Amino acid sequence: MDKTIISLNQGWRFVLVRNNYSSMVMNPYEDETEDAWYKGWDDASYTSVNLPHDWSVTGPFDKRNSSGTGYLQGGIAWYRLHFNIPENYKGKRIRIHFDGVYKNSHVWINSYDLGKHPNGYTPFSYDITPFACFGETENVLCVKVSHLDVADSRWFTGSGMTRGVSLIVEEAVHAAEDGIYSTTIDASEAYAHLVIHHEIVNEKDIDEKITVETRIRDQEGKIVLDQKNDAMIIGGTTKTFQWNVTMPKPNLWNCENPYLYTMESMYHTNRESYVADVQKIGIRTIQFDAEKGFFLNGVETKLKGVCVHHDAGVLGAAVTKEVWKRRLLTLKECGCNAIRCSHNPHMPQLYELCDELGFLMMDEAFDEWETPKNKWSVGHNVYPPKHQGYAEDFAQWHEKDLRDMVRRDRKHPAVIMWSIGNEIDYPNDPYCHSSFQSMTGNNDANKPAEERIYDPNKPDATRMVAIARELSNIVKEEDESRPVTMALAFPELSATLGIFDSLDVVGYNYKEHLYEQDHKTFQAKPFIGSENNHTYAAWKTVKDNSYISGQFLWTGIDYLGEASGWPIHGSSAGLMDLAGFPKHRFLARKSYWQTAPFIGIATREAIDVDEEWIPCQTSWNYELGQKVIIRCYSNQPRVCLYLNDKRIGEQAGYNKEGWYQFEIDYEPGVILAEGKNEEGEVVCVTNLSTTGKAAVLAAKLWKDDSADYNIPDTIGYIYQVEVSLLDQEGKVVQNDEHVITAEVQGVGELLGLENGNLSDNTSYTEDARMTLNGHLLVYIRRNGLGNIRLLVKAEGMRDEKVELMFA
Repeated sequence: MDKTIISLNQGWRFVLVRNNYSSMVMNPYEDETEDAWYKGWDDASYTSVNLPHDWSVTGPFDKRNSSGTGYLQGGIAWYRLHFNIPENYKGKRIRIHFDGVYKNSHVWINSYDLGKHPNGYTPFSYDITPFACFGETENVLCVKVSHLDVADSRWFTGSGMTRGVSLIVEEAVHAAEDGIYSTTIDASEAYAHLVIHHEIVNEKDIDEKITVETRIRDQEGKIVLDQKNDAMIIGGTTKTFQWNVTMPKPNLWNCENPYLYTMESMYHTNRESYVADVQKIGIRTIQFDAEKGFFLNGVETKLKGVCVHHDAGVLGAAVTKEVWKRRLLTLKECGCNAIRCSHNPHMPQLYELCDELGFLMMDEAFDEWETPKNKWSVGHNVYPPKHQGYAEDFAQWHEKDLRDMVRRDRKHPAVIMWSIGNEIDYPNDPYCHSSFQSMTGNNDANKPAEERIYDPNKPDATRMVAIARELSNIVKEEDESRPVTMALAFPELSATLGIFDSLDVVGYNYKEHLYEQDHKTFQAKPFIGSENNHTYAAWKTVKDNSYISGQFLWTGIDYLGEASGWPIHGSSAGLMDLAGFPKHRFLARKSYWQTAPFIGIATREAIDVDEEWIPCQTSWNYELGQKVIIRCYSNQPRVCLYLNDKRIGEQAGYNKEGWYQFEIDYEPGVILAEGKNEEGEVVCVTNLSTTGKAAVLAAKLWKDDSADYNIPDTIGYIYQVEVSLLDQEGKVVQNDEHVITAEVQGVGELLGLENGNLSDNTSYTEDARMTLNGHLLVYIRRNGLGNIRLLVKAEGMRDEKVELMFA
């Protein structure tokens, strides 16, 4: 029979035994010696949940929790699933696959202990063939999750079964997990030379000779390549094969046209034929050149990237593909073409989307190695820190976790490099070196003096050289087609130790001033900005130097955790807020990265503050006569500004901050900006108008054009409804906020409301929340077939009830 993958995301039973700040047992039926692993355990009182599920966001924001992880709870919880396996699967190989559980999972099936997995971000599987029940006899899958150490990270992690679970049924001779993938050796418009990799497992006692057939289909379903190769696998062993194939006239995968083929792998014996694997592949070549930068299919391409964390505000870490798609399509609008997974492997659906939408990816494994970093628990850089985290498990688990990441993601054309670590070399955190008697990192304004000095009792920085070499070798054993990189925070030291020797591409975090001298010193090494701020100067360094392959902004989207202190529960570093709405700096980035003519406007009160971080608004509502600064973001060489049809002035060329800026006295009406090309022609126009008070509540369903909302497999789909406040003329109002209440009827479930306000600590379980800048996002999950009705209300507003129907 063909390989079968069955989702196990529906129908789980959940109980939170205790949270992280209380020793009190929260469930009267359980204590620290609970026996919920037992198949016959009574779980009738447990709560019904579907996956992905994050219990952290079901509790209140609480100062007793860690600021690093967003003041949200951890704890200990159990998940149990009752399910049946069809009788005709008896005799097959059956395993349970977990995309990720945060964290310290312990798994049982039918009372049999399958094992533990500490890492919350890497996938893992268990063979349940010996323990599975078939037909009418049910199986019970039990998962215990322990996350008491909520100060284990510098960002929000979530808690629980935050990613999907699948049942995989295969023949005794089958592909190893993540054992089939393709690599492109070279490609042109005329042909592509590919290597097809197969790692095949024979779980029989006898040797087996099979014929492996590889079929590649284009997007119309036409077979464009069909090749057969014989393979002999000794009984009870695993063997790896590589076959070269040539495809004529390929459609090359790139950022503008992310063309994906379907590769089918079939195994034929003298008794049967079956499909061993089906996956999407992209044909493309990549090259990092030390002088000329990055090339995709032989074309020089600047990486215009952003770093992203894995949460989505009110959803916590329980994010789905459609939520990420809305976010990525918005990032695409500003010219973004690259994603850095900060600082861990992300959910598999994100990689699928980057394949489909044309984003290049830096896949990252670790934020710390064998020694813990400082974890801020009462505010960013507020001492003393805590030292919980992955370092506790690195020694035993790093090789498996790194291999699992590379094996899972090497099939994705979007992935162009592997990062083995983020800021492991941060000064004095934890590694030290005698060559620097006193050193502060780029983010240590509040570090105590004693933390800045060399401490010989801390780990010596030379230790990183050996670990980097080991990690790089592990990656190369699993995939030689992509370079290894590392996001370095302290290259002033790291460059002298020999860490560069293990890196194919050198990543610098916020070190633009070192590029020129280090490029001359390490002439054979390509460089990239692995983490950068939003300034125009940082981008100009990349734009003006061909040897720098690109940059990754910190960050693309606001995220929970790494909070500056109560009541702030997240980081505002993004181009977009937590609800996925663009901020003013999104317009600036669009003017730098987008090639089509563009102009945008943002305004602020004329006060003397840091230009980069001052909040601006895309509205024109101030006090009469008030001094107001108008920023015009444009990729055109000249900008002309008007107020109520009166010409204010014209400017040529960016100021030092990278935009056009005017200061005028406020009067209500319309400000209009024109972008002009070199010939003086107006090629883009935008405007902002004064708005009245909020009077109308509008709701718009975000639609994924590729999704069919009427088919059964959309159960579990998350609808995203953008709610806006409008004035009497239908313009969005950004300075008259209102509380929105949401009610869902029918087969839908209200998952929560997100406004992007990082200081709004209203519990995420509430059905009401204040708008921010006139907007709010409502998440609704489909739990069955039929209609869903959403009603949103705001007190005292016209049309206070808005009703949406989903077929």
